[in-house]
Amino acid sequence: MRLAWPSEAPSAGSVLLRPWRASDAHLVAEFAADSYIPTIGSVPERVDDDGAAAWISRQLARAEQGTGYSFAVADKQTDRAVGHAGLSLRSDSGRAVGGYAISPQCRGRGYAKDALIALTGFGWSIQALHRIELYIEPWNVASLRTAERAGYLREGVLRSHQEIDGVRRDMTLYAALRPG
Repeated sequence: MRLAWPSEAPSAGSVLLRPWRASDAHLVAEFAADSYIPTIGSVPERVDDDGAAAWISRQLARAEQGTGYSFAVADKQTDRAVGHAGLSLRSDSGRAVGGYAISPQCRGRGYAKDALIALTGFGWSIQALHRIELYIEPWNVASLRTAERAGYLREGVLRSHQEIDGVRRDMTLYAALRPG
């Protein structure tokens, strides 16, 4: 089932969430060069122009396939893509898993918090959605703080929850519930 794309780009603070474009290939290359991002997501460790285009195409296909939304996080002033934010919808459960990543060159500027606030606000526009979850490794203090600054509450640690880079890892569970 194809998901409807928002009629207006979700935004908060200094960012807006927009569809991916071919011109965002620079960001895919920046993600691939990061030592951590390829281990936790679908960005390959090495990427050329064709690989970046294929990755962007897969992000655009998520809404068409009905699995979720994948947004480029763009700076409001320049429209340059600085990160990624997405919602993976859990079929018929009223839950989604949120995720975000900011280019290593753009970290420390508040983009992640703003992107997560915009993503969460967009999530509440989906009538069936009641809960958004985040899974963050306990050592990732910057991401834990981002979740808290965006209004998410820590619910606990899920031991040996996810395999990352061939190793079972603990994950801290954060969640936001639909207001009201």
